Amino acid sequence: MMKTPRLLALTALLATAAATAQAATATAVFAGGCFWCIEKDFEKLPGVVEVESGYTAGNTANPSYEQVSAGRTGHTEAVRVVYDPARVSYAQLVEYFWRHIDPTVKDRQFCDVGSQYRSGIYWGNEAERQVAQASRDALLKSGRFKTIHTELAPASAFYLAEDYHQDYYKKNPVRYNYYRLSCGRDARVKQLWE
Repeated sequence: MMKTPRLLALTALLATAAATAQAATATAVFAGGCFWCIEKDFEKLPGVVEVESGYTAGNTANPSYEQVSAGRTGHTEAVRVVYDPARVSYAQLVEYFWRHIDPTVKDRQFCDVGSQYRSGIYWGNEAERQVAQASRDALLKSGRFKTIHTELAPASAFYLAEDYHQDYYKKNPVRYNYYRLSCGRDARVKQLWE
């Protein structure tokens, strides 16, 4: 099939629009315990385009959920947040993140225990590192917490979790809500931050 000038122009326009849309977003990686929960929390934030559950900060390539949850990979459950920097800044994401985790515990979040549930902010460049460290330091200086165990580290490979974990809270709302309630996540967050 021969492409007409009109079809070629439309194809070029669509390619430009796709490239512009892609350039208009940025990504950030956070670990806050159960990725189902932190995924749902971030998806409520205006300016967030997409949140993907996965694994990061470990030493096993392409890990499975079974490997990560058994604590054999060094990875932690995490989310990759795709956001529009014109609507929400990296600093705002970091501040939002703090208020959805318990930074006072090491190698756990709520009812999930083990280094695979540790909290973390995984920065992608020097500016992000400075934001994350300044935010943590301000929390410590505020006196709200004596110690913060949330890991601050450079971003490393992020491996997407299996399809059934993506948007789990939408696909399995009854199971998800039972888990979140029985884990005590919201009650502990309220206790820490209100």
